[in-house]
Amino acid sequence: MIGNKIRDCYVTAVRELYKQEISPEIIGFEKTKRDIDGDFTVVVFPLIRYSRKSPEVTATELGDWLTDKLPEILKFHVIKGFLNLTMTEEFWLEFLAKEAFSNEFGRSRKPDAAPIVLEYSSPNTNKPLHLGHIRNNLLGYSLSLILEANGYDVRKVNLVNDRGIHICKSLFAYMKWGGGETPESSGMKGDHLVGKYYVLFEKEYKKEICELMTTGMTEEEAAKSADLITEAQEILRQWEAKDPDIIRLWRTMNGWTYEGFTATYDRLGVEFDKVYYESDTYLFGKELVYEGLENRLLERKADGSIWVRFPDEGLDEKLLLRADGTSVYMTQDLGTAEQRYEEYSPLKMIYVVGNEQVYHFDVLKRALRILGKPSAETIYHLSYGMVELPEGKMKSREGTVVDADDLMEEMYRTAEETTRSLGKVDDFPEEEANVLFDTIGMGALKYFILKVDPKKNMLFDPKESIDFNGNTGPFIQYTYARIQSLLRKAADAGSAIPDPRYPKPCHCEERSDAATETSSLVPRPSSLVLQEREIIKLLYQYPSIVEQAGEELSPALIANYIYELVKEYNQFYQEVPVLREEDRGIVIFRLVLSAFAGDVIRKGMGLLGIRVPERM
Repeated sequence: MIGNKIRDCYVTAVRELYKQEISPEIIGFEKTKRDIDGDFTVVVFPLIRYSRKSPEVTATELGDWLTDKLPEILKFHVIKGFLNLTMTEEFWLEFLAKEAFSNEFGRSRKPDAAPIVLEYSSPNTNKPLHLGHIRNNLLGYSLSLILEANGYDVRKVNLVNDRGIHICKSLFAYMKWGGGETPESSGMKGDHLVGKYYVLFEKEYKKEICELMTTGMTEEEAAKSADLITEAQEILRQWEAKDPDIIRLWRTMNGWTYEGFTATYDRLGVEFDKVYYESDTYLFGKELVYEGLENRLLERKADGSIWVRFPDEGLDEKLLLRADGTSVYMTQDLGTAEQRYEEYSPLKMIYVVGNEQVYHFDVLKRALRILGKPSAETIYHLSYGMVELPEGKMKSREGTVVDADDLMEEMYRTAEETTRSLGKVDDFPEEEANVLFDTIGMGALKYFILKVDPKKNMLFDPKESIDFNGNTGPFIQYTYARIQSLLRKAADAGSAIPDPRYPKPCHCEERSDAATETSSLVPRPSSLVLQEREIIKLLYQYPSIVEQAGEELSPALIANYIYELVKEYNQFYQEVPVLREEDRGIVIFRLVLSAFAGDVIRKGMGLLGIRVPERM
């Protein structure tokens, strides 16, 4: 890309003009703001220490040098310490001709890179997936696609939390109040049925705590003394002791949950390369803890519990095994990390987990370091913000969460209602219309969540997400469909563009990047109109946006880039004639430009896990 070329020329310019050596990394290079003349802007301020001249003089000298050496630069102008470069039209036209028909545009290769292990979802088997899980899954899956586009070998993994006290709460509640109920007898999805008993346990547990508090106990004392929690803890001990009856029921109820999870994942459109279960990984963790204790890296207290201490790091000590020998979350996470490190020898292990677990992952890395495990240096916690609704926060224990299945169905119904009211499917067969409703509904959900910076908390409003105007998935999908309609009309009128991919559906994967001299296929207008130039400039940015999204682990960068491209294209569509243009060469040129824009929209939305319809 031209940015690297300009940076390299800067290094040479500084060497020749100022007799100094600099690193290309210190040179800031960005797209010029829309209200300023120019295509690219270079920040000159870091270079004045080498030139020993004012920013304006330095920028002018460098601008003169670059314009003389690089034929791609038409002119430049200086605003304070910013050098604004305007590229020749030939530069933009050559880019369009070269990349408009490329399947690999926006993708790169890193053949020698170690794999990246990416964990997301990580549900508990005591309840169905909810809105918070949706953000987690969409983030994780989109990041896997973005990292793959950047050339990495990504291993998508899921760690199912299928053991622990919360699971035992559902088990005990079912044993006490279930009466042999099954998904078939209740007509409930399996994960919903198990979740019903978790909520019931918490409801009855709260009642018991309140009753004990009337006897003079504090809330903390009551919570520890309640019969229900004591019974659940006993179930946990029996589970770790492999009691056959407890294990049998545990497997049955988890099986119900897994069937439910699979259906939810399928509709959400996410997948995994491997699923780990904490009922396995906690055993690896216990082995690590006993090994660390034997090597005097950990401490056993008088009650038999085992702890890790951080005397020089300002952190509280952390429990790794309880006095009764049962494990905690940290135990299994130690085992999981080490197991994956041995299995994959990864470049990085990324955990997509909410921001309430920042401290947990800090302790995990430090504990692994104390244990002398190299896996510590590969751990990265992608901390994302919580999802809230207009009504406020969700609470699993009180059963006030937004169920993922219910939300996806609501998105489908809202898409159907909105689309029918706009008359967009009047001529659609029923089956095609149903596919479109699902495409729009899921696109609205995914885009609304992924357009927000992962680190930020967000407010999800289903109705706002499905608007056909503004920064929404349906608006982008409609623009893509508009482009495909334009290409079909052009083909029907005898103006199909000279590429075998079109007017076939633009999402078709059977495309060839044969060594065709594409520059001869794209007519060259005598000059670009402003709208054409702006679209080409945005298209040029796409590979760098994909790269940046991979570096920052942020699908939001791609989502908002695609929105900017769509806005620019719609302005072009409204203001510049395409099929009405009299010059057939210009018609073909604008169709190629439209097709390229559609292709990038499809690719970008694909990296978000979002389908785009051919018509709507």
